[in-house]
Amino acid sequence: MSTVLTRLKAHPSILPLAGFAIAAVILFGVAPAMLSDFRLNLLAKFLCFAIVAAGIGLAWGRGGMLTLGQGVFFGIGAYIMAMHMQLADAARLHNDVPEFMEIAGISELPVFWQPFSSAPVAILAILVLPALVAAVLGYGVFKRRVKGAYFAILSQALAAAMAIWLTGQQSLGGFTGLSDFRAFFGFKLSDPANRRMLFFIAAAALLLVVALIRQLMHSRYGELLVAVRDQEERVRFLGYDPANIKIVAYVVAAFLAGIAGALFTPIVGIISPADIGIVPSIAFLIGVAIGGRTTLLGPVLGAIGVAWAQTTLSEEFPSGWTYLQGVLFIVVVGFVPAGLAGLWPTLKALWQSRFGPSGAEPEIRTEPAPAAPDDEKVAAR
Repeated sequence: MSTVLTRLKAHPSILPLAGFAIAAVILFGVAPAMLSDFRLNLLAKFLCFAIVAAGIGLAWGRGGMLTLGQGVFFGIGAYIMAMHMQLADAARLHNDVPEFMEIAGISELPVFWQPFSSAPVAILAILVLPALVAAVLGYGVFKRRVKGAYFAILSQALAAAMAIWLTGQQSLGGFTGLSDFRAFFGFKLSDPANRRMLFFIAAAALLLVVALIRQLMHSRYGELLVAVRDQEERVRFLGYDPANIKIVAYVVAAFLAGIAGALFTPIVGIISPADIGIVPSIAFLIGVAIGGRTTLLGPVLGAIGVAWAQTTLSEEFPSGWTYLQGVLFIVVVGFVPAGLAGLWPTLKALWQSRFGPSGAEPEIRTEPAPAAPDDEKVAAR
């Protein structure tokens, strides 16, 4: 065991590759073999939440930006994908408008729907529009040096405003949102094989996102982002603009949230204002905080764990899960600020301080007896 650890320390690049390999085996081999189609679809949904959490971990954990409005960017990507899928289903049925518009009495397709009938345009909008909105918002906020609680309240208000606005838009499904999708880029969603394909797409996207976040964290930009979080004025004194550094992290987080929303729509089969408002945005944040916002895998595992607990425990305790979630969040923030991922370094440090680096009792060494004085040597002769 010690030989393996010595080799890993000599080649630090092996450990991340081994971690990605283990994650790939679990996601692409173990999970599909052991889980039913229903549970696998649930895991795919949780992976979408993990993608959002990875971006929050970069912006909040590394940049110190308490982003309470990630539901906005999640919703932009989700609604764009939903609009494209609705238009594709309408074209397949030779209808001028989607079925929900016919029921609502809308006979003409709105202008802002028309570009999303093209798959390349929809994909490009999913990748660009959330990041563009985040760049505009970030420029207006961070250039004015808005931070801390003010930024958190502003981002939360933005999520609430968007959810309220969507509720009144009958052309976007109103309160019920968009649902009843039949196909995903030509693949029927009723086919179990295609449902598994969506899981594999979400799993691959999550692995790529984790690799991207790791690269950013270990780059010079990642060091600057941490420096801005801890000593913003000193970074400004050194000639860097902290606003630009924050904007990049905020844009990356929004970009990832848009991708997660686009995957969430075909996996779950519905998107509504309830999925992008204040409550979902806070739920994203709770998963990141519980997992460990300053680590790489903490936000990902925390988001998956909280979503899994919500699904399983809410079945047994429908009215008690919300309180349990709140208590867990308070306990972690109050007593374990680094999250569950921060428990291992703490326990490791305690173990080493008690038993030494090797995990064994410190060895007791006997000092050699002091040499005899010269006069004693002469007497002995």
